[in-house]
Amino acid sequence: MMTFPARPARRARRTTVSAAAVVLVAVGLSVLSGCKGGPSGAGAPAPASSPAAAASAAPVAGAFEPEQALAEAEKTPYAASIKGVTEAAGQELSTMTGRSNLGTLFTGRAEIRSTGLWMETVTTADANYVRNRTQDGSGWVKAPRSPDNEANYAGYAKLLLAAGPSAKKGMETRGGVPAYHLAGHLALDQVASIDPRTHRSMKAKGVTGFDIDQWIDSQGRTVRFEQRMEMRGVQAVNKVDFSEFGPVETFAAPQG
Repeated sequence: MMTFPARPARRARRTTVSAAAVVLVAVGLSVLSGCKGGPSGAGAPAPASSPAAAASAAPVAGAFEPEQALAEAEKTPYAASIKGVTEAAGQELSTMTGRSNLGTLFTGRAEIRSTGLWMETVTTADANYVRNRTQDGSGWVKAPRSPDNEANYAGYAKLLLAAGPSAKKGMETRGGVPAYHLAGHLALDQVASIDPRTHRSMKAKGVTGFDIDQWIDSQGRTVRFEQRMEMRGVQAVNKVDFSEFGPVETFAAPQG
């Protein structure tokens, strides 16, 4: 999965926060872009009182088993609109919006915004395109797509289920849709086979693991993905929402 370029740090504290954000974006928001990417850090368990860990008290209609739902997801690739937010030290650092194909060869488009940064990306079947809108007149830059440029959210859900019954938090409602809540802590080496780029990037920075909350619908599609970790003493989180599911789409190379 991809690491996005960070803008230059203005102060030492800003450098710390930005470094955490770059790595976090690589995990939670990788489906948004084909961009390519040294402090150490370690995963920290999410607090038991975390809002993400609180299941709905009332029964949810349309209950299903997550294992069966994930099996269905593997049969039908789809496209989804995606909105992601990266926060660190209680501050919102960046937002990403876009649309991508999931469950098949990753292609899609995205817009990334934060203070002093505005970028657009397009990933096609054979290339990545990036445009820096922060700079007036900046055109599209083409680069070969990486062979491990994929977004395997179903793989993350399966890793959580493999941890045992403790990962199954039960049915909830997300955006008016019945969803199954999975949660747990994953050691970094566990994701090597499903997300080699994130594994490689985080390992180089000394990260050993992270906490995940993930909600899937009855068709096994991820509707919400949260990832928490600590880097250089900074608590940070990625929050990603998926919506407007539909058939796989074609994403062509940008013009101009």
